[in-house]
Amino acid sequence: MGRVWDDVVGTQPPPTSPVVWVTGLVALVLVAVPVTWSIGRHVVTIAHEGSHGVAALLSGRRLAGIRLHSDTSGLTVSRGRPTGPGMVATAAAGYVGPGLLGLGAAYLLRERHALAVLWLAVLLLGLLLLQIRNFYGLYAVLVAGLGVFAVSWWADEQLQSWVAYAGTWFLLLAAPRPVLELQAQRRRGRARTSDADTLARLTRVPGLVWVGVFLLVTVGCLVLGAGWLLARAR
Repeated sequence: MGRVWDDVVGTQPPPTSPVVWVTGLVALVLVAVPVTWSIGRHVVTIAHEGSHGVAALLSGRRLAGIRLHSDTSGLTVSRGRPTGPGMVATAAAGYVGPGLLGLGAAYLLRERHALAVLWLAVLLLGLLLLQIRNFYGLYAVLVAGLGVFAVSWWADEQLQSWVAYAGTWFLLLAAPRPVLELQAQRRRGRARTSDADTLARLTRVPGLVWVGVFLLVTVGCLVLGAGWLLARAR
């Protein structure tokens, strides 16, 4: 635990500018190419459902469990008032969660805390694992958590920095895509129970407006986070 704490509070030298650009390019390929996106989309779902769970707990609701499915869908169940600010916050957190997580990671990288990014990811995945209620969800979160833990514990400092940057780039770049996919599904009438439509019923604000809010937040996180990552490069 002493070593982990030293890693979290310590600082690491920032990577060179080519490394920052290359990790960003790798993340962009993962998001843009259909084959790699079908795999990377699971990471976004983990962040999405985890954000629902955190928002539910912070707003005073009781988290009943999270399920992740092999088709990259997920479900977070919480108990409490079916309306009100707590339910609105819980429903709104999912699509903006990955972008906000990426922004937080970018801030830590700007402050030269690459290992803190990795160990916080391990911590969050470990806490999420306690709330998973289906086998595939256990498998997905466990694989992700063990992968990040292995890099955090055994990899050299250079590789750890590269992974932290690549993961941060991925969250920032990936966050807007599910929002665009959501609106495409809504246009075809296939997303009547989506977060945007749930929020529309709760607030009487049209679902399209909520989609716009999701997109504005995720793109804003991408622009700000990318600026922080590029500014820190040597």
